[in-house]
Amino acid sequence: MTQSPTILIVDDDEGHAILIRENLEAAGLSNRIRHFRDGQAILDFLFKSSPPISETFLVLLDIRMPKVDGIEVLRRIKAHPDLRRLPVIMLTTNDDSRDVVRCHELGCNVYMQKPVDYDRFSEAIRRLGKFVPLLHVPQLSPG
Repeated sequence: MTQSPTILIVDDDEGHAILIRENLEAAGLSNRIRHFRDGQAILDFLFKSSPPISETFLVLLDIRMPKVDGIEVLRRIKAHPDLRRLPVIMLTTNDDSRDVVRCHELGCNVYMQKPVDYDRFSEAIRRLGKFVPLLHVPQLSPG
């Protein structure tokens, strides 16, 4: 039986986080969703609080954030032997081709640019929400 992953939204923009949550729910997702407002907060959760290894996660990660940016968060996740299998979707307004390449080199699973237009942004997240139930997400490895 496949467990629905907890969705970890990492975005300093509260409005974007709310739109993401609302549109994932509008797509029919009932997954647990947690919001982290900066890169350090997600690193603390993943590295210091010892999340339960029986739980599965899907990370939706913005790039431009305070404290620790999303590229560094991605690098640390993918460099850690117990976390590197975590699926990470870069979800950002950033369209710099160097960052797209860098994120893929570091191991992101998908790089999605957030549309600036509200309706297009909402539709993109709803489509993502329809994709999530098809994912097979591994549990965290024991440390």
